Parts: sequence; C-alpha cells; structure tokens
Amino acid sequence: MSLASDAVAVRRGPLVVAGGVLAAIVLASAVDTVLAQLALAAGAPDDFQPLKAPSYIFLTALGIVAGAIGWAILRKVSKDPQALLRWLVPTLVLVSFVPDFLLYGDGGATGVGALLLMHVTVATAAVVTYRKVMPLA
Repeated sequence: MSLASDAVAVRRGPLVVAGGVLAAIVLASAVDTVLAQLALAAGAPDDFQPLKAPSYIFLTALGIVAGAIGWAILRKVSKDPQALLRWLVPTLVLVSFVPDFLLYGDGGATGVGALLLMHVTVATAAVVTYRKVMPLA
C-alpha cells in the first residue's frame, strides 16, 4: 500500500469530525464547569467574568474549533505533522496562558490558576479528539 493510500484510509467523514469536535467541546466545557465551581468555592471572586459559564464555554468552543482547523491544515501541508504538533501544541498552550496572567488583578491566584487548568483541559480534550477523528498517519 502506498503512502497516499494509507493517508486516504484514515480519513474520516465530515460528520465524524464534526461529531468529535462537538463531543470535545461538551466534555471540555463540563470539566471547565467543575474547575470554575471549585475555584469559586476556593475563594476566586464571584464577579470574575472568565469563570462565568458563557465566557468559558464560548472560548472553549472557539479554541477547539480553531484547533481543529489548524490540525486539519497541518495534516495536509506538513511532511511530519506529528513532529510539528509535538512542539506546537505545548507552545500554543503556554502562549494562551499570557492573557490569563494579565487577569491576576481581577481573579487572583485562584481564578487565574483555574483558567490555566481550563486551557490544559481544552487542549487535552482537543488533541485526544483530533487524534481519533483526524489521525495524523
């Protein structure tokens, strides 16, 4: 079997990909909800907007959809997408922490810590899902 036919063999249909992305959004949002509630119970300010469901669910969905688009593009254009993603995903997660640290004055250590954990949760749910519905090999 040629390399091109191997790649075709692991392609998933758009409904499978969309269903996987939706499942990742639901799962990550559920875990984010738990993290937000734990942070609020641990003393994060009640008025800290990023710990409100509309904020983090919207950003979770946006992040997972944007990640899926990026993953799909890298699958097509990279000669070794696995090697590229091995350093790109952690780098992007670390970069995504920057805006959270800027919210320290509003959310304190507890609120910002929860946001950082939310970023890791979203990235984990996304990567696990992408590997299943958009395999690299």
